[in-house]
Amino acid sequence: MAARSTPAQLCDEMRRLGVTPGEVLMVHASLRRIGPVEGDAAGIVAAVDAAVGDDGTWLMVLGARDDWSWVNEHSDDAREALLVDAEPFDPLTTPAQEDVGLLAELFRTTPGTVVSDHPEGRFGARGRRAAELMTDVPWHDYYGPGSPLERVVEAGGSVLRLGADTNTVTLLHYAEYLAHVPDKRRVRRHRRVLGPSGPEVRVVECLDDSLGIVDWQGEDYFSLILADYMAARPVARGTIGGATSERLDARDLVDFAARWMTQHLRPAL
Repeated sequence: MAARSTPAQLCDEMRRLGVTPGEVLMVHASLRRIGPVEGDAAGIVAAVDAAVGDDGTWLMVLGARDDWSWVNEHSDDAREALLVDAEPFDPLTTPAQEDVGLLAELFRTTPGTVVSDHPEGRFGARGRRAAELMTDVPWHDYYGPGSPLERVVEAGGSVLRLGADTNTVTLLHYAEYLAHVPDKRRVRRHRRVLGPSGPEVRVVECLDDSLGIVDWQGEDYFSLILADYMAARPVARGTIGGATSERLDARDLVDFAARWMTQHLRPAL
């Protein structure tokens, strides 16, 4: 059995990878690949807290569990009636989306984490600039201009990948808004949310962040962009716990991804 890493060891490894106190950091992590850690997921949260320090801020994408997403496969005019019995989204209590991992849910419920109030593009953040990153998220196009993703870029932030799958860099959704691609595919979703006067159904419109902004055959284009970026740039690489890890500059990655999409993505004829 592999020895358990301590939070202090993980923090030291993050620092060697270039994580610095005071920075803004977006984290994507695989608990399985990091391996055993003292305190389990809480130990990883403690390690990142220590790595960015009291003046730093870090965030994760949370999403929100939605047992009623099937409603959006029906016509627009049928959706509100189908959602009548749905549990409304509550930004403070609705669990994280299951496929973003156990760490995200532990992160969400850790005291001191500030959570954004969007049912589709919910994030959590910890640290000095957490409220600044999480408040007043755009309702439509929640990954686009004005979003927490843009705010990470404008803050000079970085992305820390701790063994995460190559198609999980959420920041690339922001690049989809910047890319010059004709006829980007958009979606319109209905969600039942907890409003000021109780549960209500609201409509969300955005670029298609589920199937992609154009039809694409073969490997997920987020994975291809990441591979091309890491081949073209001197990316900081290392091992954190048992996970192959990288630290990426957020602005440079977004600029590269937007150019890549402009060059490669075309609507199906």
